[in-house]
Amino acid sequence: MPDSRDRRAAPSRAIPRPERRYRTPTVAVGEVAYLEVVTVNDTGAFLDWGQPKDLLLPYGEQRFRPTPGKRVLVMVYEDQRGRPVASQKLDRFVQDEATGLAPGDEVTLVIADQTDLGFKTVVNHRFWGLLYRDDVTRPLRRGQRVAGYIKRLRDDGRLDLSLLPPGAARLDVVGEQVLEALRASGGYLPLSDKSPAAEIKARLGVSKNAFKQAIGRLYKRRLVVIEDAGIRLAPGNDGDASR
Repeated sequence: MPDSRDRRAAPSRAIPRPERRYRTPTVAVGEVAYLEVVTVNDTGAFLDWGQPKDLLLPYGEQRFRPTPGKRVLVMVYEDQRGRPVASQKLDRFVQDEATGLAPGDEVTLVIADQTDLGFKTVVNHRFWGLLYRDDVTRPLRRGQRVAGYIKRLRDDGRLDLSLLPPGAARLDVVGEQVLEALRASGGYLPLSDKSPAAEIKARLGVSKNAFKQAIGRLYKRRLVVIEDAGIRLAPGNDGDASR
């Protein structure tokens, strides 16, 4: 298999781009990443991974013909000669059945594809998992790397995921989101336990149940005042949840 090479050394259809300042790569062998296509030639595609020599995506490891300037989701692995190369065929490397993980574990997630149920996601660069739409608390994009948590290990070994930690820590995260929204809106939010779940989800990215539990905790800590039509930062309070 041909080695990775400097894109200037081979004929290409590379798009014009400013000279790059090389840096420590943000992706290592054994990791999944969303990398920009720099060059396509008779050898394959070459991807920018922060090194002077771009990363080879051989034709045999492509799912479709890459376009320079676009990004592709790949696994970085070593070929038989120990050279780093890329593959779009993630199912060769990412397993459906997870091992060594338990509910509540914090994990690294790489967003792969959006589905009717939510987002198909790579967990710790090793396993497939599903992040259900109801558990998505903020906008996500393909290739984005985020911290997440194991919500459930199903009987078939597949993973259900969450962006929020379990238990009380989850409510603390939701509470901080509420406080940030209050500060951004001048200290008042027209949301209450009577607000539609869809409105709470659209405004804060959390479920109605999590919102109600979180504001209850904030109220007990005297950080917010609960009114009939909304919530307000407590007078003389800056909404510092760490106190």
